Parts: sequence; C-alpha cells; structure tokens
Amino acid sequence: MPERPQSQNPVADDATLRVAVVGATGNAGTALLRALAAVPEVGSVLGVARRMPDLTVDPYASCEWVSIDIAAASSEDAAGQALREAFAGVDTVVHLAWLIQPIAERELLRRVNVEGTRRVLRAAAEAGVGHVVVASSVGVYAADPSQALRSEDWERGGIESSQYSVDKAAQEDALDEFERENPAITVTRMRPALTFQGDAASSIQRYFLGSAVPVQALGRATPPALPLPKGLRGVQAVHADDAAEAYVSAIVKRASGAFNLCADDVLGAQQLADIVDHGRFFELPTAVVRGFVTAAHRTGIVSVDAGWFDLALGAPHMDNARAKRDLGWTPKHSAADALRELLQGMIDGRGTASLPLRPRDVDDARLTALDGRIGDGADAAADTAEGSGPSATAENPSAGVDPGTGELDWELFGLYLSDHLTGATAGAERMERMSASYIDTPVYAGLSELAEELRLERAFLANLIDDLEVRRRVYRQAASWVGERVGRLKLNGRTFSRSPLSLILELELLRSAVIGKLGLWQVLSEHAADLELDAAVFDELGERALAQAEMLGAAHAFARSRAFREDRDVFGSASDSVAAIPSGAQPLGADADADTVDETPAIPADPDAAAENDTATPQTASQATPQQSSNAARRARDEHDDALADEWGEESFPGSDPPANY
Repeated sequence: MPERPQSQNPVADDATLRVAVVGATGNAGTALLRALAAVPEVGSVLGVARRMPDLTVDPYASCEWVSIDIAAASSEDAAGQALREAFAGVDTVVHLAWLIQPIAERELLRRVNVEGTRRVLRAAAEAGVGHVVVASSVGVYAADPSQALRSEDWERGGIESSQYSVDKAAQEDALDEFERENPAITVTRMRPALTFQGDAASSIQRYFLGSAVPVQALGRATPPALPLPKGLRGVQAVHADDAAEAYVSAIVKRASGAFNLCADDVLGAQQLADIVDHGRFFELPTAVVRGFVTAAHRTGIVSVDAGWFDLALGAPHMDNARAKRDLGWTPKHSAADALRELLQGMIDGRGTASLPLRPRDVDDARLTALDGRIGDGADAAADTAEGSGPSATAENPSAGVDPGTGELDWELFGLYLSDHLTGATAGAERMERMSASYIDTPVYAGLSELAEELRLERAFLANLIDDLEVRRRVYRQAASWVGERVGRLKLNGRTFSRSPLSLILELELLRSAVIGKLGLWQVLSEHAADLELDAAVFDELGERALAQAEMLGAAHAFARSRAFREDRDVFGSASDSVAAIPSGAQPLGADADADTVDETPAIPADPDAAAENDTATPQTASQATPQQSSNAARRARDEHDDALADEWGEESFPGSDPPANY
C-alpha cells in the first residue's frame, strides 16, 4: 500500500496536546511516558491500562489514569463506550497494548491483539481524535533470507509459524481498512525491532524465557562458549528510550505512514558472543535448536514457542533511514548497548512500579502503604515511633523491650506472627495462580493487583519477623507452600478444564483469609508501642485489607451471578456490558474516602447494574491523598470490621468460624 502524504498541519509551537496511551504500563509505554513528560508541546497525558501502576512513582505519577479492558473479557459495546469516554478531548491516541502470554490461549491473544486494535481505532474515530499512532513490529514483514536492509515498503505478511507475527500482519490489515474508512485521520505505524531497557528486564525474562532459564547465573560466571543456530543472520534491537523519542517526534509532527525503528548496528554471532560470553561461540544445526525450543516450551522450561525462534531467524533486517529523515530521529543507543543493559537488568532483577514490569525480587519492590520499600522491614514501621526507652533499629529492633521480662510473651507472639507468615505464604501463592488463571474474566485486573499486594505484604511480614528477632519456623512456610499446590488438585466437577465453581470457592476462601489478615494488622497496631513501631503503618495496612476484602466480595458477586447460569459466561468475551468493568483498586496508600480516587469498583456489588459503571473515572496521580492518619484509619476500621467479619463468616464458611490466617 503506498504511503500516505505527510500531514500539512503539524502542531503549532504554542499548542498543547492531550495524548492517550493505551497500554501505558508496559515496556514501550513506560518509556513513552518518560519521554512525553519532557515535551513542552504535550500538555497532558492519559494512561490507559487494564491494571493500574503505582501512581506515586514516576513516570506513572505524571499523568492521569483510567482502567479499561479493551477486549480480553469485555463486550464490544462496553469497551467502546469506555474508550470513547476516555478519548474525549484527546488529540493523539497511541495504541501499544499487546498480549503475549498465555501463549496457549490462541483465541484470547487474537481477540485482544487484533480485535482490541479495531476497538481502539473505532473509538478514536468516534471520539473525534485526529491522530492515531499504533505499535506494529518487524514481525509484520514477510521473511527475507538475505542480510540486506529493507525499507518500509518490504512485503508484509509475517512469518506463518509465528502467531505473534501473523497477528501483527492482521493488525496492519485492520489499519489499512481504518485508513480507507477514515481518510481525515492521520495514522502512524511504528515498526520497532526488539525493544530493550533495563527496567523491562524482569518482564522480558518472565514473558519470553521463564524462571527456569538461569540468566542470573551470568552475574557469577559465563559458559565456556555461546551456542547459536546456524541460520542466525543477525539481530536488530532498539533501546526503549530511543523508540519513545521516535514516538514523540511522530506525535508532535503528526507524521503519517510507517517507520522502521532500530539501532544502526546488527548483532551477529561474534557480537552476541562478545556481549554474553567470552567472545566464543559454536553453531548448532537450526533444526536441532528449533527442536530444543519446542521441547523446552512444552515442558515449561521456556515461555515462548518455536514460532518466536522462526521469527528471529526469518525477519528481515530493517532500514531506519525514513525515521531519521522524516522524524529527525537518531538512536542514541546501539543495539549492543541495549542488549548489555537488558542482560544486566535480568541479573539484577530490575523492574518498575507497574505490574507488567514488576521487579523479580520483592525486596526491590515498593509497598506504597509504607511509603518505601518492603525490604525496610521494621525500619519502615518505626519511622515515626516514639517512646521513652531506646529506639528500635535494624540492628536491635526490640531495644527497650525485654523478651524475658517484658509484658509481651515473646514466644507466643513469635508463634502468632509465624503462623500468619505461614498463611501468607499459601495465600500469596494461590493468589498468584488465580490471577493468571482468570485472565479472560472481568475480575482479572483486581485479582492481579491483589496478587502483587499480597506478595509484597508477605515479604514485609517476613522482614518484620526477622527484624524483631523472632523465629520464622521456616518448615511451616515450606509445608504451606506444598499444601497450597496439593490443594489445587481438589475436585470441582471438571477434570481437564476450568470450572466456574473454582472461582467462587477460591474467592470465598481468600476473602475470609483477608479478614484474618486484618486481625494481624490490628494486633500489631495494638502492640506497636511495646514494639516501638508506628501504629499508623499497621492501621494503613488494615485499611488496605478492608479494600482488598471488598474487591474480593465484589468479584464474588460477579462470579455467583454467572457460575450456575447456562445463559451467562464466567470466562471469555462476554456479551453483556459487565465485561468492560475495569480495575479500580486504589493504589496502596490512597485515601479510601478521597473523592479524587477512582470511583468505580473492580466489580460492582450488583452485576446487573454494571451497565451504568462501565468505565473508571480518570484519576490524576498528583491528586492522590497522602497516607491516612492513625485516627482516621481507626475510625474507618471500627465502622467496617464487625460487619465484614459477620457477613463473610456466615456466607463463606457456614457453620464454622472464618480461618484466622490466609
């Protein structure tokens, strides 16, 4: 298809653009938010994602946010309405959202990636947006066995064995149709090579390699030689920050057409060996390597299938001359530098404050309710503690409290904390699995956000126990970890497929467990003075437990209204409007009573009223209120605790008491 002419109406110097970025929490989206924040022509940015990032951390704090599911579990009408409302008053929509995992869910990937693109485009046109920028890929091109650099007019069609490539080709077909139907809208297609940055290292390892691939070992030793397939012609890459600069230039210039984005160097076998190894490599037959990738994927060793291997060997080498000429773009990082940064990021476990880019190690993550890192342990809780005795420190957190003669029974208290850590271990594991299992349901965003919160809270509790110098009783946590996995084998009426009953039962178990966790934070708040810790920290965590329990209760309302009905689906793209309900969970530390926080719940308590709550109210990160004071937290806690405990004790576990732990 011939290139469309350049727009003759670039943005005036004194104009301020409003830009919406769909998929703003991922690799490219995070880099783009950083770049947009530094551009004077851009007046405001709206981030659109299914799961919300930490709104107190840059670059996510610099823009407004709305949670929208574009296609995973949303009806076309509801998703369209949510997108149209979000795009009102927007000058440019940048569409970056793309689902890579779970790779086995072929229909789900196609629906999100291709149909989701159509929904975004249609909503942009209906909202009066004048410019659309879409992230395509080198994967859109047909195979090329040569090493020649190909411009944007190289044949499209993708690599047939790569579902990613096939879907990218289908996405551009949708763009062709959109351009024919909307000739007045400027359409920009960005076709980047492999996009690397250190902050995306843990994410790329999770989505493409998997935890079984020992990339971290490269920090201690390298293999004697790097194995490579014989058919490798070279690898192109681009640093995410460089790609973001190209996006910004296209937005400001309102440039139309397609643009290849890649660094100037191509990494051949020797260059790869120099970066990864000692400069030594050996080649293996392509069929052997492909067979290994296939077997490794089927056994769960690597996350991607052989289609990605075929794409790596078959994709053409791109020529970036048009981007340099028309966008005034020059990559500042070489492909070699971008790959080095990525590998070092994997070794270090780097990440950012969004769920897609979360760091590998919990001690490097943030628990916003503590206004700091979870690894700070008792130090975070003791920041504002007051007392007449010696102050608690990381070296001696229980200074001033004599475990032998003090008022606390330290043996009993330590057992109590250890039991809660045992429950937290099982709860975090179960929540992590649930969030992955229900990706095609409207409750996914809330479950995924909760999974990360439980993971961080469990790590905070473990560090707190260590800092207080009480025994962890590690064998109990190990048994809990094993028991959680054995518990997955419970019968639910179906042997080889998911059952709607599983979602209901798991939600009932977890929401009752969260009430048990609320009791833990109350106990720690009650005895904070004895521990020389700050009670407000535990009051805030108790507030968060209430919000978590309410989210799980709302998710249960959704599940119970559908699980036993033949005319309603729990999984997949629903036909009713409830499927467009976004996340809406407040970030840790947000004031539950603040009217500036997202007003839409994760799932409404009344699913039949969902049509009135299809979208979340855009939330400006800078409007988020600070941590609630201890008194306010106590008041809110007192108002809700008894009612929640009574309701869930009866509903979730009839005839028995709610469990005390997770």
